[in-house]
Amino acid sequence: MTSQSSKGSVHDFTVKDVRGNEVDLGIYKGKVLLIVNVASQCGLTNSNYTELSKLYEKYKDQGFEILAFPCNQFGGQEPGNNEQILEFACTRFKAEYPIFDKVDVNGEKAAPIYKFLKSSKGGLFGDSIKWNFSKFLVDKDGNVVDRYAPTTSPLSIEKDIKKLLA
Repeated sequence: MTSQSSKGSVHDFTVKDVRGNEVDLGIYKGKVLLIVNVASQCGLTNSNYTELSKLYEKYKDQGFEILAFPCNQFGGQEPGNNEQILEFACTRFKAEYPIFDKVDVNGEKAAPIYKFLKSSKGGLFGDSIKWNFSKFLVDKDGNVVDRYAPTTSPLSIEKDIKKLLA
């Protein structure tokens, strides 16, 4: 297992999907990614899930993917198991983009992909993720291009996504 510091891009990571299968993020080479930590019971849930689905629907055929990582570290707002999370996202919000295994995004047990994202683009208050629906925009080569606050509307990121897809 290579150490986190030797990872050069998002494509160098392997994560678990919502069903526990390993996913090599190298399969997303050549695609623009929006990586988001999601939660089912947050005040930001409805607007974010709705807008993420709109963005995905509009750009998925142009090489855009959303990678959603459920996280229960903020106010215990993602208490369900993976099956419940998938049911919620897919039934209530018609999410068609990949949803991964529930992860920690902060602390010693933070998922390696999140350690990498945070080290690539620190936030306004340092590296830690502040709340649900923090977003990282990744280019086709797996480089973290930008980071957006939980309150940033996914639709307001559309212009940045379009630039990377061009």
